[in-house]
Formats: sequence, C-alpha cells, structure tokens
Amino acid sequence: MPNAPFVTTGWLADHLGAPDVAIVEGSWFLPSLNRDPEAEFLAAHIPGAVRFDINTIADTASGLPHMLPSPEVFAQAAGALGISDDMTIVVYDGLGLFSAPRVWWTFRAMGARDVRILDGGFPRWRAEDRPVESGQPLPAPRVFEARLDRAAVAGIDDVSAALGSTETQVVDARPAERFRGEAPEPRPGVRPGHMPGSLNLPFGELVSADGSLRGAADLKAAFDKAGVDLNRPIVTTCGSGVTAALAALAAEVAGAPAPRVYDGSWAEWGSSDRPVASGPAK
Repeated sequence: MPNAPFVTTGWLADHLGAPDVAIVEGSWFLPSLNRDPEAEFLAAHIPGAVRFDINTIADTASGLPHMLPSPEVFAQAAGALGISDDMTIVVYDGLGLFSAPRVWWTFRAMGARDVRILDGGFPRWRAEDRPVESGQPLPAPRVFEARLDRAAVAGIDDVSAALGSTETQVVDARPAERFRGEAPEPRPGVRPGHMPGSLNLPFGELVSADGSLRGAADLKAAFDKAGVDLNRPIVTTCGSGVTAALAALAAEVAGAPAPRVYDGSWAEWGSSDRPVASGPAK
C-alpha cells in the first residue's frame, strides 16, 4: 500500500474488482466551468466506481451548499453505494485534485478507517489509457457504521473563537482577489472580503500543473509564506467547504496535525452578520 493519503493509478489498476476496495468518483465543478459531473460519470468512469454527489449526500435543509449530512443520512447513502466503513476507499475527481479531498475528508469525518485519493485523478487515468466503463453502476448494498468525528468539523462559532485566539489560525483557500474583496462572490447575497484575522493561501498554490498535490517541502514553504505555523492548530475555510478540505489535506501532508474544516465556509460567514474585512491579510 502506498503512503497515505494517496494511491497511484498503477496501484488502483492492480486492485480493480478487489472486494475490499471501493472506488468513489467525487467530482464537483465550479459553475464557471460549465461541466456536468453526473453526465461525465455516466459517459466514462473507472471500472467499478460509484458516484458520490456532495450536493445530494448533504444536509439539504441547511440552505448552504453541500453541508455535511447527519451520520444517519450518510450511512444510508454510503451503504447504498456499496461502501462499508472497513473498506479501503479510493476517491478521485475529474480535475485531478479539486473536489476529491472534500469527499476524502467527509468519509474520514464519518468514521471510515482507510480513505485515499487517486494521485492525478481521472485525467491521469485517461492519459495513461487505462480502462473505463460507462452507465449507472448497481452496487450490492453494504453497511456503513457512521460515527461523526466532531473534532474534524468547525462551525461558525468555532471560527469566531479561533479568530479571537492567539493560538488557532484560520486559513482561507479562496483566490487572493476574493479574499481581498476585489472580486465578487459567486453566490447571491454573499458579501466580498474575508474574516478579520484570517490568513490566505489560495488552493491553486497547493496543486501542481499535472493535477497532483505539491510535495511536502513546497507545501511547507507555501504555508510559511502565507504566515501559517504548521505546529499550531489550524481551521481551514474557502467559498463553500470544498477547497478548504484540499487545504486541510495539504497541511497534513506538510506535517501539521489534522486541521478542522469550516463546513459552512464563506457561503455562511459572508451571508451572516459576522464582521468582514477587505484588503490583504493583516
């Protein structure tokens, strides 16, 4: 088994059809890309993969995008996809490394014991001319015993407390223009800017051009440049909790203890009455 949290395309190719390995397609695309993840999955996916839709396996009553569902809802959905909590779960997405970390984090937060990400994702799988299949899979149901790790998740009050702390750091993975308030937010009613006292490390600085996470040394340098101390507690945030999970993954690979992910992220904070700052991090 390769080093966590990634597996290679070669490793996964060797384990296609293994009864203890679940392959999970977790694509979610920004609206500006005009891509349909469901249609793309039906057209071509890794053999044996099932689709995990973060918009539907979610707390759809919250009014916020793709919030974590209850453990009961998650357990039912994961079990229906043929996934149990004791399998090796390999997640991938259609961009290489974008939304897969959100699914990786979700499964871990819900008690899965062994969750990995496919290094390079579906683009690398296709570039290597590996097999694909089409259509809707019909997996045999399994039992997923979900146990929410509340220490993995931060709520809005946790973030407020962190911002007022001299110990915990809040790291925002949105692009710099949005963090500074110079670009509008993509969601109606969400104010531009950032949380006062938060730091900015855009997720694009964490991923290489080939769709892989950058190496540990490069990640450490990026966090250091952003003013983040990897030895102190971290809460990650972004626009809606997707690239916050990518930032949490990057921090772990760089050597930090597992950060908490602010599930509501800026979609919640920016539409609330909490304070907002503009300009660069201070």
